[in-house]
Amino acid sequence: MTVAIFLGALLGPMALGVPIAFALIISGVALMMYLDMFDAQIVAQNVLNGADSFPLMAVPFFMLAGEVMNTGGLSRRIVALAMAMVGHIRGGLGFVAIFAACVLSSLSGSAVADAAALGTLLLPMMLKSGHDPARAGGLLASASIIGPIIPPSIGFILYGVVGGVSITKLFLAGIFPGLLIALALCITWLIVASKEQFVLPPRQSGTVRLRAFIDSIWALMLPLIIIVGLKFGVFTPTEAGVVAAVYSLFVAMVIYRELPPAKLFHVFVAAAKITAVVMFLVATAAVSAWLITVADVPGDLAALIEPLMGNQTLLLLAIMVLVVIVGTAMDMTPTILIMTPVLMPIIKEAGIDPVYFGVLFIINNSIGLITPPVGTVLNVICGISKLSMEELIKGVMPFLIAELIVLLLLVLFPQLVMVPVSWLGH
Repeated sequence: MTVAIFLGALLGPMALGVPIAFALIISGVALMMYLDMFDAQIVAQNVLNGADSFPLMAVPFFMLAGEVMNTGGLSRRIVALAMAMVGHIRGGLGFVAIFAACVLSSLSGSAVADAAALGTLLLPMMLKSGHDPARAGGLLASASIIGPIIPPSIGFILYGVVGGVSITKLFLAGIFPGLLIALALCITWLIVASKEQFVLPPRQSGTVRLRAFIDSIWALMLPLIIIVGLKFGVFTPTEAGVVAAVYSLFVAMVIYRELPPAKLFHVFVAAAKITAVVMFLVATAAVSAWLITVADVPGDLAALIEPLMGNQTLLLLAIMVLVVIVGTAMDMTPTILIMTPVLMPIIKEAGIDPVYFGVLFIINNSIGLITPPVGTVLNVICGISKLSMEELIKGVMPFLIAELIVLLLLVLFPQLVMVPVSWLGH
């Protein structure tokens, strides 16, 4: 009964168009009334406590870093480097998109920011070369979701804060799975592109490649600084956000000089708007998270799936299917905030490593960004490409299937996640 009341109070208002943040408060209040313990002070206190977290300070800084990189020329130089290196091979523009997505993901940690950068810079080139618009848009959307997987990742930060899991370990655990998804996209694109007729860009000389590398080296230094700094304990993930923001501002304004002081205010405002949405969701989710614990919703859910508790693989498969379904109707941030406090006690009781589960969970939520009807990244690419949602869904389908196969492999073979973590941890 408790689970039904929680879901009804959450999904009912959402179906009526109530913003998710307010639906979260409504679901918390509904549980309080059901438990006969309503107190407005508890609601207010949990909202304040929800946003009062030092690790969450990384969110606005990584948001700012993403805005600065798209405005200040860092993203454009990463794409130019990829073009110079692999743009001439068959289907090269697709490989450029995947390579650029991996590098950009290690800079911003936001799939939406990466989708905007890749779509704006690469989609016109791909269409001019003769690539099918829907396929090109589908690849760019699918590559963009690597953003929340390869560190730094805003999704890992939110999961780590809500679930009480080491964010540094999550960052390190996300590297290899992110690269594995990139490899799957490369193989899929190679198969898909072989059926198309298009014009190949000319092969660039060694001089041009060297110039592109030198021009982008300042942008390439950022992921190296972050990974090395986290591995050797130079700074925490929160401080890494500050490093990313300050470094990108310095490079954009002083080295590349593509971000004049006059534009700085607009960049800060854009980052602040996105941050406000995320932080308000985090704050309101704390109300329902507290009530979920008090009402023992995880215990009720565990009773429902008790037959699977003895088999970690079957349990993970069931949870992944559930998250895929939820991801079709809900954006990444609210899904993390709502489901983490529900699933974490079950995961711990089943003896599953929370870091390993966190990687699977964030990959699954990232895939949800390209599943209709919500599909935030799909909407971004639709806006840039002027394609209809139906056309883009057809184009994204082969890549979506490839990413789901990778997720399945990670469920069946946990060592693909945890062994690289042990390597990086020493």
